[in-house]
Amino acid sequence: MKRILITGASSGIGKSLAQLYAQQGWQVIAGGRNQQALNKLVAQFENMTPLVADLCDESAVISAAEQLPPLDLLVLNAGSCEYIDQPLTFDSALFQRVINTNLMTVAYCLNHWLGKVKQGGQLAFTSSSASLLPLPRAQAYGASKAALSYMAKTLSIDLAPHNIDVSLINPGFVQTPLTQKNDFPMPGSVSSEQAAHAIFNGLTKRRHTINFPSVFTSIMSTLALLPFSWWRLFAIRYLVRKTS
Repeated sequence: MKRILITGASSGIGKSLAQLYAQQGWQVIAGGRNQQALNKLVAQFENMTPLVADLCDESAVISAAEQLPPLDLLVLNAGSCEYIDQPLTFDSALFQRVINTNLMTVAYCLNHWLGKVKQGGQLAFTSSSASLLPLPRAQAYGASKAALSYMAKTLSIDLAPHNIDVSLINPGFVQTPLTQKNDFPMPGSVSSEQAAHAIFNGLTKRRHTINFPSVFTSIMSTLALLPFSWWRLFAIRYLVRKTS
């Protein structure tokens, strides 16, 4: 039986992905901080076990490594999103918090868990379509995801000689508890179950990049090809919140 570890599995995309892989007969290790939510999730499946750890605490990542078996697939999915609403009073504490949650946790996991991935195995990172274009208020979130995307692409090159495939996952808007806090339109949004199926299909085909929903991410990718001055004018006119 193949084995997968998914971080951020207590809710949203990670939870739906854990459920889907369990239904497909994989041995699933569901990682997260919320022990109650994880226990409720794993109780539904005989082939799923919880891994409770705060990934922002490197010592917790190290402790988790001691109990991890060999993995066929490691999905580093955990993350958070916070926006900087007042650019003139840049919130460095918020910025540090988002970078730690979305980027440093991944570094900790790579340091201590990558060695658990088998030869011929797979490594996947959940980034975001927000990394494709500079978006208002997303200085912290976008920077963390852009860095994560760069990391994934470089590892895709460096791990190839070690027979480990790397996939970069770029979701558009997904209906999760995290995005429920958004106070702006989310065009092309999909359910977490739809997101899980898109990721599962992409990973099964060992794709290096998994973008979904296809129409929305294609539009974002096309806009990213335009001169920045054009996108800047559009964003200022239509996306930036007007202040009195």
